[in-house]
Amino acid sequence: MNDQASVELLLRRQHVMPPWIPLYHPAAPLEIVSGNGRYLYDRAGREYLDFYSGVAANSLGYDVPEVRDRVLERIRTGVVHTSTFYLDRSRIELAERIARLSGIPDPVVFFTCSGSEAVETALLLATEYRRSRQVIALRHSYHGRSFGALSTTGDNRWLGLGAAPLNVTHVRAGQPEEGVGSELDHASYLRLCSEELEELVDEVLPQPVAAMLAEPVQGIAGAVPLEPRQLATYAEILGERDIPLIVDEIQTGWGRTGRFWGYEWDEVCPDMLVFAKGVANGFALGGVVGRREIMSCLPMPSVSTFGGNPLAVSAGDATLEVIERRNLTDRAYRAGELLWKRLQRGTGFSCVDRLRGRGLLLGLTCVLPGTTVPSAEFAATVQDECRDHGLLVGLGGSRGNCLRIMPPLTVSDDELRQGADVLVDALDRVRASWG
Repeated sequence: MNDQASVELLLRRQHVMPPWIPLYHPAAPLEIVSGNGRYLYDRAGREYLDFYSGVAANSLGYDVPEVRDRVLERIRTGVVHTSTFYLDRSRIELAERIARLSGIPDPVVFFTCSGSEAVETALLLATEYRRSRQVIALRHSYHGRSFGALSTTGDNRWLGLGAAPLNVTHVRAGQPEEGVGSELDHASYLRLCSEELEELVDEVLPQPVAAMLAEPVQGIAGAVPLEPRQLATYAEILGERDIPLIVDEIQTGWGRTGRFWGYEWDEVCPDMLVFAKGVANGFALGGVVGRREIMSCLPMPSVSTFGGNPLAVSAGDATLEVIERRNLTDRAYRAGELLWKRLQRGTGFSCVDRLRGRGLLLGLTCVLPGTTVPSAEFAATVQDECRDHGLLVGLGGSRGNCLRIMPPLTVSDDELRQGADVLVDALDRVRASWG
């Protein structure tokens, strides 16, 4: 960012926005002004292949005709908002469609404007339904920035922030953690997870437990999948005790992992699931799908003023039609395999710890070259190097050292190869410069 207009824009941002909102590439932040397909363009007209998708929100990419035309059609009606106090055909039709796809028996849908709001709603319903403030979540998890959602977060960077409105206990997540359990085989690790959860719900925690909240793949933690059958193991234990399972599909939903819902990898049936991000290709839409008994438990009227607004619903319906018509769920699975194989070349470098994830939700963790020490600075340098060569990737991981890779589901094979090669070459150059 070297033009005067962008420098002035950065200064204005610093003056009116909180310092805790980060910017990628802080030494030279990007001002994105347009996009098309899988590409974004800055003020200077430079092109970038997007492997981040606005944190997986732009599931189809940019300037998608089907989405654009549906939204413009709605704008031309002159009504872009009515609230939920009136009937809206498009909102009901999208709810019916999502309910059918949820896999939950007798499902009910409530629309929100974001993933955080969706998590808040699910927690509100579960705690009211079970008359309890006790929640179980996973270590290293992240479920949103809002008050209740943040209290469930298991990422150490957010633990202890503010006064938590819920009593939350965290259990084991996916890949074996450092220390205890790191050398166990798969069956032994699942047994350890099972015993820990059973002890908590039967002997340790006050009864009843309101719900358990879990991501099938922990996105912010660095695209870390749960172990195979781990979610199913937890679901069986919870089901025997009538404790609701809430699956967080905010990043994993809508086909991104190679299944329509991330929970389908373990063939479980949640009591509730929350969704957002990729559902409306960048428009503000989220929601909760759950069993009618739980979703109907509030004793008073409640609304979401902008939840399921006509513009977002129109974008969501069009996005879902494209995903189904083009079979982008299967495409994400095949594309993920290609991308994984292409990135394998970089996993042999001394600066790469591991590659993890599913489908088109991947994370590559960086360490100081020749060591096992996680390095957020190294990862950020690689991210800058990718940007300088026309590729946008994200940053994340519990230690900030993970390169997050989430291209639009419509990405072509040639674009996958191009992006993967830029990333691997960037890793190699930075590794060499760091000695």
